[in-house]
Amino acid sequence: MAAAPGAILNRDAGFGGVGAMTIPLNSAAGCGHHGLVTAISMPLAMPAMGGEASADSELVARLRDGDRTAVEEAYLAHHAAIRGFARRLVGDAAAAEDIVHEAFVALPRAIRRFRGDGSLRAFLIGVAANHSRRHVRSAMRRRRATERLAAHEELQPRTVDATDQLITKQLAGKLWAALDDLPIDQRVVFVLCEAEQRTSVEVAEIVGAPEGTVRTRLFHAKRKLREKLEEEP
Repeated sequence: MAAAPGAILNRDAGFGGVGAMTIPLNSAAGCGHHGLVTAISMPLAMPAMGGEASADSELVARLRDGDRTAVEEAYLAHHAAIRGFARRLVGDAAAAEDIVHEAFVALPRAIRRFRGDGSLRAFLIGVAANHSRRHVRSAMRRRRATERLAAHEELQPRTVDATDQLITKQLAGKLWAALDDLPIDQRVVFVLCEAEQRTSVEVAEIVGAPEGTVRTRLFHAKRKLREKLEEEP
């Protein structure tokens, strides 16, 4: 699959074989681009959002009443989507699991803030995003340690196939490094809008910000990613 300049090629790696997509980094005006196409593990299978709000009403009522079995039901219904978001956000399976755990532990208290305007799943993703900050920092430290090991591997003799795999890892590493430089609010919006392909209205609901703010965060995130990648040789 060929990708346009200034785009991120998204390939699923171990999350159900969902296929591929292209994330454009250029602005609407098309100014500026980055020549590299980088592969990053951001699984793209997204459960349907339609009809969730009405189906959630009974479960939300039970959560507000302190029903423990309601938390279990919420976990069974939504943990896969929360884990997928967390994995796309931090790029680290262990950190993603921690975020999922913390989101559902916090749910009995957090549900008091749920106004019922959207779906429970969207609300849970917002809770997960609020718990992600320290995990993003931890994942950054692990990635940098891995990069130091990878730099040593580059010096070793390799076959053609092994060299191709190393190049792919290097390109993905450059993109994760660029994401790591984003403020967390911009990073969350970028993942929700571009990796998960949610609308700005949905993302505004999830992050609890006006739609205009979401669009502004996405604009700045894409600009910074493009500039960061253009700095790379």
